[in-house]
Amino acid sequence: MTVTGVGVTSSLVVQSLGDMRSVLADLQRQLGTGKKSTTYAGLGIDRGLAVGLRAKLAAITGYGDSITQVNVRVSLQQTALSQILSVRNTVKSAALTQGFDLDGSGQTATQRSARAQLDQILSALNTPAGDRYLFSGRAGDKPATDTLEHILDGDGTRAGLKQVIAERSQADLGPSGLGRLQIPAAAGSLVTIAEDTPPTVFGMKLASVSPLNGATVTGPTGSPAGATVNFTSNPYPGDAITFSFNMPDGSKEQLTLTATTNSPPGPGEFAIDTVPANTAANFQAALSGAVQKLAATSLSAASAMAAANNFFNVDAGQPPMRVNGPPFDSATALIAGTPSNTVTWYTGEMGTDLARGSAVAKVDDALSVSYGVRANEQAIRSTITNIAVYAVTTFSASAPNDQERFAALSQRVGNGLMDQNGQQKIQDIQAELAFTQTTMNDARTRQQESQNMLETMLQGIEQAPQEEVAAQILALQTRLQASLQTTAMLYQLSIVNYL
Repeated sequence: MTVTGVGVTSSLVVQSLGDMRSVLADLQRQLGTGKKSTTYAGLGIDRGLAVGLRAKLAAITGYGDSITQVNVRVSLQQTALSQILSVRNTVKSAALTQGFDLDGSGQTATQRSARAQLDQILSALNTPAGDRYLFSGRAGDKPATDTLEHILDGDGTRAGLKQVIAERSQADLGPSGLGRLQIPAAAGSLVTIAEDTPPTVFGMKLASVSPLNGATVTGPTGSPAGATVNFTSNPYPGDAITFSFNMPDGSKEQLTLTATTNSPPGPGEFAIDTVPANTAANFQAALSGAVQKLAATSLSAASAMAAANNFFNVDAGQPPMRVNGPPFDSATALIAGTPSNTVTWYTGEMGTDLARGSAVAKVDDALSVSYGVRANEQAIRSTITNIAVYAVTTFSASAPNDQERFAALSQRVGNGLMDQNGQQKIQDIQAELAFTQTTMNDARTRQQESQNMLETMLQGIEQAPQEEVAAQILALQTRLQASLQTTAMLYQLSIVNYL
């Protein structure tokens, strides 16, 4: 015989034991893992907040990874720019101090070194960071420049810098070697100097002519420009006339002739005669010789710089430019080089927007940084242009004007490697990249502070308080032990004991 009431009671006790064992198992899990629940559902009303906090923490982790990656890239860019700046300063100092000491190659030791130093610059510009080239703008999968050999020496049918300079030299000097100027024999007492007809972009351009005692000076006027010197009487010894010329590279040169009674006259002088027509003939001969020397020295150096600027100044819609020839000595205009006949030194992305915007990374919810660089930016391009001209130009110790030509070129290269007011400097690029790094580091600091706060909040939601859980386990174990004893007593109860 069984007792119905007792059976029902024991069944309830057994169910309660099962529930307590489940609760105990969960508390032991919380004590072991430190987590309130293995699912968001177990967090109750705080589950939505926990999901949001974890999403924010994941975003901060992603931003941190992006900041780390961009910092590595920018650091490599800064290293390359520092190397370029160091090479630029070295070549600048060498160009301004090197004497005319040629070897068998027709170059000085510093010129030969410049070629190797230019190769260092190109290597720095073509340094990749992982799978991205850092000086190619948006074209991160392409090296920024062609090889040194192709740029300087050409590639098969494609002209390099050397050929472009040689063609431009012919065009600027002209067939007479007078820099595309015409100085015909004196017509009586009248001496004329004029630019080539038809008008041309090459050679020296008349800018101004100073007055001269004993002569009527007219011009420069017209297009092409011309000037005349009409000897109405004879100048006095020491009287001088100065011609000012605009050079192809934008520089100016002056030529001064001084009247003298010395026979023969020295360099930069012309002989005075008792007859003005004879003085005019002497003046014409002196002017022709002085212009020819100026063309062989300063003009030749300026021509090389102009050719290099045309060759390296490439961008979107701006291909390398070269002389429209042959023939080159009578050419009148430049023509765009094509991919099939002229090397394009910069092989990265050619954009019209700001270079920094060619690489952008998001480093916070409402913050992006720009760190793109193009190798054809003005500061980098100017450095390469000047070093390249210095590296490819050759001279001859036996040529009467080459020492002055070397001095004229060296001065231009040295000046070109100096910082110019109103033009981009390498330090400007470095400063912009440094600002990017500062911005990212500030963002990282803010994110670390936010991360600490969010983790504290999430811990308060997800973490199980260890002391409280331990106390609950002890209390539950006591209850469970008592329940087990009660259950055992109930199951030992028989009708005999009951009666």
